[in-house]
Amino acid sequence: MKLFFRLSIIILSILVVGIIAITFIYFYLQTPIPANKIAATELAEQSAVKQEEKPYILKVPAGKEISAVAFELEEKGLIRSADIFYLKARLEKLEIKAGRYSIKSTMNMSDIFALLKSGKQDHISVSIPEGLTASKIAKLLFDSDVILSKEDFLKEVSNSELLQKYKIPASSFEGYLFPDTYYFNPSMNPKEVIVKLVDNFFAKIDSLEISAEDMEKLHKTVILASIVEREYSREEEAPLIASVFQNRLNHHIGLESCATILYILTEIEGRPHPERITYEDLKINSLYNTYKWAGLPVGPISNPGAIALKAASNPPKTNYYYFRVVDESSGKHHFSTSLEEHAKTGRELNIKAAAGK
Repeated sequence: MKLFFRLSIIILSILVVGIIAITFIYFYLQTPIPANKIAATELAEQSAVKQEEKPYILKVPAGKEISAVAFELEEKGLIRSADIFYLKARLEKLEIKAGRYSIKSTMNMSDIFALLKSGKQDHISVSIPEGLTASKIAKLLFDSDVILSKEDFLKEVSNSELLQKYKIPASSFEGYLFPDTYYFNPSMNPKEVIVKLVDNFFAKIDSLEISAEDMEKLHKTVILASIVEREYSREEEAPLIASVFQNRLNHHIGLESCATILYILTEIEGRPHPERITYEDLKINSLYNTYKWAGLPVGPISNPGAIALKAASNPPKTNYYYFRVVDESSGKHHFSTSLEEHAKTGRELNIKAAAGK
């Protein structure tokens, strides 16, 4: 009897110690991994400037398995054990919300769980430059984790019902995706992104006192602005370039904008950006070809910003019909009233180039 009692005590003690050990290991494996100690020399170099640790950005698309999240966090050294993470997630019935989360090395497993449960995602700041096309905006948003598919975004760019809602007389939102700095959620619905950009467009033209009452007139302004956007480099020249095009439109002269040829080559035909435009390129049979046809192209060739829109909406009265770049480094143009003056400027530039000036 005494022997049985002693054996029971020993077994019970072993079980208690085992439970304590397992419990310790379970909770220990949930603690953050301490950062590596910095060598004395590195510490001395960094003593003047305290460097802030960059969090790891965990991207969780819809449908991502908990096991995949656990493995990724363990691989990045943010948790001690993917198995314990997965076990804890199953015990706590963790439901991870899709999003983009900042995970710091100081966070323990419970902190990470709380964050993933909360759905408190990082907002993504994206600056869309003036003059990008819809396809380039799609790539920028995709690369920034704002959208999951460039193709789905471009389908929504041609959403006829949404275009009708805004009364835009076109088959695409090209030209209306206003360039600006935006704050997005990760993995957004492409339609929501487009609505955000287009709403901003109409807010901005209102602040510029550009009327949206006549949508046909506004659309022509957007087309002209999209060309001006691709042609100007210096802000003060945007109105003058708009005046050149407006004068040509008034006299049924082709706009002869190289920017429209580049749009055909890169956006319609899918070719890489050429080093130069050839005479054969100028003969391409396209309604965007302003060398072949007089008047505006059939649609915008970029998404213009405020400067180009303002210039195109009210071009100044000038006698200019031509312009050419005279300084590649600054983007400065010379404006001419006649073909003779325009050609003379070209000859002078060629002489200077030949002389190495």
